[in-house]
Amino acid sequence: MNSRERFLKACKMEALNRPPVWVMRQAGRYLPEYRALKEKHSFVEMVKTPEIAAEVTLQPMKRFDLDAAIIFSDILVIPEALGMPYHFREGGGIEMSGRIETAEDVTKLDGDGISQKLQYVGTSLKLTRNQLGAEKALIGFCGSPWTVATYMIEGGSSRDFSRAKSLLMEKPDLFHLLLEKITTSTIDYLEMQIEAGIDVVQIFDSWGGALSKDTFWEGSAQYMKEIVKAVEDKIPVIIFSKGSHDKINDLKKIGGDVYGVDSSIFISQFWDDLGGEFAVQGNLNPDLMSTTPGIVKEETHKILNEFGERNGLIFNLGHGIKPDGKIECMQALVETVVNFNKNSQSIEPTLQQ
Repeated sequence: MNSRERFLKACKMEALNRPPVWVMRQAGRYLPEYRALKEKHSFVEMVKTPEIAAEVTLQPMKRFDLDAAIIFSDILVIPEALGMPYHFREGGGIEMSGRIETAEDVTKLDGDGISQKLQYVGTSLKLTRNQLGAEKALIGFCGSPWTVATYMIEGGSSRDFSRAKSLLMEKPDLFHLLLEKITTSTIDYLEMQIEAGIDVVQIFDSWGGALSKDTFWEGSAQYMKEIVKAVEDKIPVIIFSKGSHDKINDLKKIGGDVYGVDSSIFISQFWDDLGGEFAVQGNLNPDLMSTTPGIVKEETHKILNEFGERNGLIFNLGHGIKPDGKIECMQALVETVVNFNKNSQSIEPTLQQ
């Protein structure tokens, strides 16, 4: 069984001797080869240059025995395609070219030809698929409409999303006008990614946890459900709504195939809370990636053993690997999962402590 087959079987909750493994932000600043490219090119330039995006996507695949690659891109390509570019602030965080405040602001957003405007992502995917081969899975992605909208409403990164929450409560018609436009554009974008050769899509609802139980469905979940309905017959869908496991009933209504979860809950408990109806993805604490290989190995084994005889696990971190993540810790994680066999005693890889 190759990695791609393993990944797709996990999405369908089929029995496997070990789960597939990949890591959010596996192509990123913890890799020296990534940092070398970043010295020559801006982040946005790297995303928009298919040859560079493909190279970055494949960097971790050359180092580690991962089962899947995730295309190097950004969730904010959608607002840029709609006419609201973004850039990174010198002190950190993201700044948009404007802020959505009125119905006129939403009307000005140009939702025509999204696939054509984002064809550079399609080209990146095709280049990656060609170099990756057929044995590894290729993951495409998008942001949830809520998460994307927070940047557009706040004018960039935010700590409390106060403007976005206020717009939802005080001007719901305007809020939903914007979210519908983002949703329609996102569906077009994902259909282009599917045509370009992805095997799975992940929806990043990075700021879903900022919504209360009372507003989560209206503000985020219903729009993810709309996206899932549009593509679920063509491709498996992973939902990752960070910090939202306390909204389990609304999560389950979204549909899809796999639910990602952060590190604040036991993944077996999350699987049980979902009623055993969906595969799950996660959830090693990203902070452990800056410790030692021995600690990573031990904590990875804990999650694998805790999951037990359940089917439907994709091993990952609870969020993206941080810039201070150590390559030897990443190696320890991947080797531990790849060498694990739940049908017998887990095989302990030999690692330098």
